[in-house]
Amino acid sequence: MGSSGHRIRTVDEDSIAYELGVLPGMSVVSVNGHEIEDIFDYRFLMQDTHVDVLIREESGEETLLEIDKDEDEDFGVSFDSSLMDSYRSCSNHCIFCFIDQMPPGMRKTLYFKDDDSRLSFLQGNYVTLTNMSGRDIDRIIRYRMEPINISVQTTNPELRARMLHNRFAGDLLGKMRRLKDAHIAMNGQIVLCRGWNDGPELERSIRDLTAFLPEMQSVSVVPVGLSRYREGLTPLEPFTREDACEVIDMIERWQVKIMKEMAASWHGQQDGPVPDFAQGAPRHFIHASDEWYILAGRELPEKERYDGFVQYENGVGMLRLLEDETNRAISDLAGERGEIGDLPRGRKRVVTSATGILAAPYIRELARRICGAFPGNEVRVRAIRNDFFGERITVAGLITGGDLIAQLKGQEIGDELLIPVTMLKRDERVFLDDVTVEDVGRELGVPVRVVQDSGEDLVRAVIGLEPVKEEGRQSYEQTDSGDCWEA
Repeated sequence: MGSSGHRIRTVDEDSIAYELGVLPGMSVVSVNGHEIEDIFDYRFLMQDTHVDVLIREESGEETLLEIDKDEDEDFGVSFDSSLMDSYRSCSNHCIFCFIDQMPPGMRKTLYFKDDDSRLSFLQGNYVTLTNMSGRDIDRIIRYRMEPINISVQTTNPELRARMLHNRFAGDLLGKMRRLKDAHIAMNGQIVLCRGWNDGPELERSIRDLTAFLPEMQSVSVVPVGLSRYREGLTPLEPFTREDACEVIDMIERWQVKIMKEMAASWHGQQDGPVPDFAQGAPRHFIHASDEWYILAGRELPEKERYDGFVQYENGVGMLRLLEDETNRAISDLAGERGEIGDLPRGRKRVVTSATGILAAPYIRELARRICGAFPGNEVRVRAIRNDFFGERITVAGLITGGDLIAQLKGQEIGDELLIPVTMLKRDERVFLDDVTVEDVGRELGVPVRVVQDSGEDLVRAVIGLEPVKEEGRQSYEQTDSGDCWEA
């Protein structure tokens, strides 16, 4: 933005800005004589109890506002861009990038590759740190922009440079060391590619990353997603059941090692109980996503092993948390309202729940429990095959409206079609292929209910109660308004 300033979009009533006559369309040029690069500069400078804000009107006339305020008192404006700066795009060409595996002709926001550490702090995105300068790290430390979520992939410098197709990508651990020394909290992600960063390389990465405890709070390991649009890209093979078992065995072995050996030494103890997490002790630290357990045919870990579901957004513990929330909601609703879900004699409520192939067996089991607790309800779970991206993509969040319509057309759906909110663009009722919820309802001839990402809302949807407040835990793309989403 530079000296042109940052254009004000809205002004809150009864705010300092409103009382001083600031209007939408004006711009903030500087605060205390400092030009503002982004939202972090603005927030930091506006914390002072006395601030000089230079405002430029649309005519070009400038006015210096001298303001005395409380330290935590807000100026009361929002800007055209929530970041107050342009987004930094990715300079890598990762062999596993899902955006490179999308067909042409989709909306442009789906093709933008962000790699902006500021969005990591603001919205939880994972970044590679490859386009981060020393000054960027200084700003992270100065403004305490934490946690920073890092796409690690591997700690082997040469291998990382090859996987990201960036000769500077190997300079990872040095940047992470600066963040650790400044006690900046971090989380990590490893997208595992068969024959590349698995096996001994995964073992090395886990070992290396434990050196960043406790600032590195958690690391998830997720399998690469492979769509059918990979022509001209690096050949990658899907993981087998045996591969998944090996990954889980390695991760669970490290979990035991970290929780017992490293947690004990953390407090200078070789024996005794594991220290409290809140005191800075290591947690299980390394986590396998749900997909590994499903592929291996193994039971999901108990909820205590997910350390508060810190890696939820990477698909770690989603199904376990959904089960826990569903069981709790069944108990609460049955206890509070008695026969709330029972229907009058002779009346039956039938709904269809559409989901991805990955979650379908778990949704069926949860539906069985719900209907058992509330007689008169029936759920038909339909696993939707992903014809758009290819059958190797099995998550619900990448199902298109077109696939829903094609595979449910002509089927007996019942009173309502239930779909998870993860299928939709955030704050909009539209799928990845621009088909809307209303389009699906019209084509299938039934009402469509969007189920929020919680077990409670699943129960309420099945038995026909009002929905819970929207939570929107997951997302998949960057939008024009500045909200960045990940698959």
